[in-house]
Amino acid sequence: MTNEQPLAGRRALVTGGASGIGRACAVRLAEAGAHVVVLDRDGDAARRVADGIGGTAVAADLTDLAGVDALDLDVDVLVNNAGRQHVAPLHEFPTEVFSAILRLMLEAPFRLVRGALPHMYGRGWGRVVNISSVHGLRASPYKSAYVTAKHGLEGLSKVVALEGAPHGVTSNCVNPAYVRTPLVEGQIADQARAHGLSEDEVVERVMLAPAAVKRLIEPVEVADAVLWLCSPAAQSVTGTSLAMDGGWSAH
Repeated sequence: MTNEQPLAGRRALVTGGASGIGRACAVRLAEAGAHVVVLDRDGDAARRVADGIGGTAVAADLTDLAGVDALDLDVDVLVNNAGRQHVAPLHEFPTEVFSAILRLMLEAPFRLVRGALPHMYGRGWGRVVNISSVHGLRASPYKSAYVTAKHGLEGLSKVVALEGAPHGVTSNCVNPAYVRTPLVEGQIADQARAHGLSEDEVVERVMLAPAAVKRLIEPVEVADAVLWLCSPAAQSVTGTSLAMDGGWSAH
């Protein structure tokens, strides 16, 4: 292990690793020396990322909880990143979509952590990084499932931090505002159609309105924060939420 490759000899798992934030995290962790398992529902895309970084691809649907329990979770670094969004008024929100989002974004991370901790405890070292959101700290209308899942993930992360500390395991959340990802680009297009605005107007008037810094975040910025949380510099950082929200939560 060197300062240039602080994760040499470590095995990392990144969920939703085929695109966006997950892909950026997989690349950064591999550059730091980790062997990265790129898990994604899109197996072909996961393989392309894994092949590019010398990692391993796993195709899995994290809403299939029995499948989650069957995964090989002997990993030293776990990045819970996979997610989805659905926007609707609460009284019209489809109950099956609410359940699916909570399975994907809260129960699956619980089961992944539960499966990974015995290996981490045995090694006396582990890093759990949960890609949360400004919506883990603040609420917005019409996003009941997403906000609920992210708030739950915040609590889960803190419990893992308290239980894992005696075993050398840290657990933290990274809380970005809107990141330039396929998920967000889809939201921009949807909202532009719904509101009769241009996509630039949606970004400026809707997405960036609560933030002091008026720009979308790039995936690599989130990945850099994830890598820092896995580095020796952050060995005493646990149970916290690292806001990357352009000042949104300062209000």
